[in-house]
Parts: sequence; C-alpha cells; structure tokens
Amino acid sequence: MSPRFLQLTAWLLLALGLAGCASVSREEQTRRNRVLTEYQDAATALRGGDYPAARTDLDAALLKVGANTAGDTSAREARGYFNEESVKSFRGEPYERVMAYYYRGILYWMDGEPDNARAAFRSAAVQDADPENGKYQCDWVLIDYLDGLASVKLGGDGADAYRRSVTNARLNKPPPYDPQANVLFFLEMGQGPTKYAAGEYGEQLKFRPGNAPDPIAVIKTGDQSVKVGPYDDLTYEATTRNGRVMDHVLQGKAVFKNTTSAVGTAAIVAGAGVAIAGNSRTTSNVGLGLALAGVVSKIVSAATTPAADTRQWSNLPNLLSFAALRLPPGQHTATVEFQSPSGQTLITRQVQFQVVPGRDTVLFISDRNT
Repeated sequence: MSPRFLQLTAWLLLALGLAGCASVSREEQTRRNRVLTEYQDAATALRGGDYPAARTDLDAALLKVGANTAGDTSAREARGYFNEESVKSFRGEPYERVMAYYYRGILYWMDGEPDNARAAFRSAAVQDADPENGKYQCDWVLIDYLDGLASVKLGGDGADAYRRSVTNARLNKPPPYDPQANVLFFLEMGQGPTKYAAGEYGEQLKFRPGNAPDPIAVIKTGDQSVKVGPYDDLTYEATTRNGRVMDHVLQGKAVFKNTTSAVGTAAIVAGAGVAIAGNSRTTSNVGLGLALAGVVSKIVSAATTPAADTRQWSNLPNLLSFAALRLPPGQHTATVEFQSPSGQTLITRQVQFQVVPGRDTVLFISDRNT
C-alpha cells in the first residue's frame, strides 16, 4: 500500500473525528432557540395579563418565522448527514407556528384591530396547510371560524369560513355567527402534547398526547350561563395533517447510516479475507485497502446523526374553545368554571371587564392563568 494512500486515509479519519467532536457555543445555541424562547415567554405573558410583553415576543418570533429561510445556514447544516436536526434555528412544527399566529390574532382583536386579527388567523391557516408543498388544507376549527367572524364584524361575508369550520368540527360544532355579540371569550385548557424521539437512531419524531381533565368551560355573567366544549385538540393537530396520521421520520439520514454501516462491515470482512488469503504483496495490499475502506465507511456511519429535533413549545395548552356573548355597556364580572366531563368544577377563574360601545371586549382565559 502506497504511503500517499495511507496519508490521505489518515487525513480523512482525522477530519471525520473532528466533525464528530464539533461543539456549539452558548451564544449560538441561544440564537438557534430564540424563537422557541419567544414563543414560551409570550404564552406565559399572555396568561399573566402582560399583553405588551406577549405582543413583543410574538412579533419578534413571527418576524423570523415568516422570513425566507433560503439564506438560513443552520437549515442547510441540519440537512447534512453529520448534523442533528436541532442545529437549525427553531421555527416549530406546523401546530406550534399555528398557535403563535393564533395568539397574535387574539391580541390584535384585543387591541380593536379585527382586520389584523383576521390576517393573523389566515397566516395560521397557511402554516397548517404545508406552505412548502401546498399539499394540505387547514383543518383547525377555530382558525376558520374566527376568520369568518372577523369578516362578519368588518361587514363582510364569513359564510365560506364558517362552512369550513363546521366541516372540520370533530369535537363540537361551533354556533352560527352573532354579529351583535360584543364580548369574546378565548379559552384554553390542559397541557399540550410533548415530543420524543423513537426508532433505532432516534430518527422518528413522535408525540405523547396532551391532557385536559377539564375539557368543559361554563361562563357565567349576569343572568347568562353558557357551557362550551373544545373545538380544537393540539394533540390531534400535532400528529395529523388533514386527518392523516403523519410519520415524522428522517428517513434519508437513517437509510444512509444503515447503508454505510452495512457496506463498511462487508468491506472489512471481505478485505480481511483477501489480505489473509493473498499470495502476493499486491493482493494483500488490495485486501488491506478494502478493509480500510470498510473502516472509513463505518466511521462515516457512526458520524451520521439522524436524530429528530425534539425541541418543543412546552407550555402550550391541549384544547381550545371560544364563546361570544352580548352584554350591555358598562362594568361586568364573569366567572369561568373549568369542569370535568362529569360536571365537577376543577378550576374557577373570575375576570372583571368593561364593555365599551362600538368595539369588542376580548378576554383570554386559561385554566393556567396566573
């Protein structure tokens, strides 16, 4: 075997070893997770009533989510065989991006901007519809329902959006629009789904179902009492697209890892056999070269990282609901009882609010409100 060949092989092994030892600085890690941090901080602020902070975080996150990713070097790195998916800048799975736009839509409506709220809900629908491939349609009930309600409030026709919401309703059918309803209750319950990696190499992204022991909300204000159930289920949305169960698998990387490992094993065995059985220096060198190539293939396989990205927006709810009531101008108090399916009240929230003529009063109430 020539010295030149041995030298090139040594350099190759060194390069592969260095690739496997690459580390990420804390600053780079923070940059890659910035959107995730903004998502989670926004949800916390929204539940705590710090709406300016929630707006700031969501605007910052959505500016990055909506940007063209063509120049994102981290996304290109993540597609490489030797980098994990988590090296890319976090944008979230479709259901996470939908929720960011959904929350922003609530805040726009809260600010008296139903036109911008409708635009946010429509942007949410685009995220669920797989904008990269144009392969699916949004099947979130509230996204379409609120799109239509905003249109009605703006003097337009929300009939098509309402029909879509009813068609997609699996849990409860939303009521017809009441253009005079002036107090909007946005409700959320439970803890959302959690991601985990499965498969031989952790290449499968899977979800543990979320939970909501209180899937029913009863709103009481004045002489009105309204019982509402959930319209959207985040566990369902995380694991399906248009009702079809999704396989989140980094198949290409897993196949490459398997193939290079198998090829390496075969080459080592074959090369060793040739080297041992060879009756000349040339034959022995050929066998050793083949075995060495097998070792390199095994190293390439070991350096391949098909692990799924399990970073997640960890403080999302599991269920979403909504109600619209008519109330006269003035000061009001509402009590929201989050109940179990049997009717047992598990959590009670009380909110005081002012109804102003000429605009909607928007209330966001979570069973985890602080």
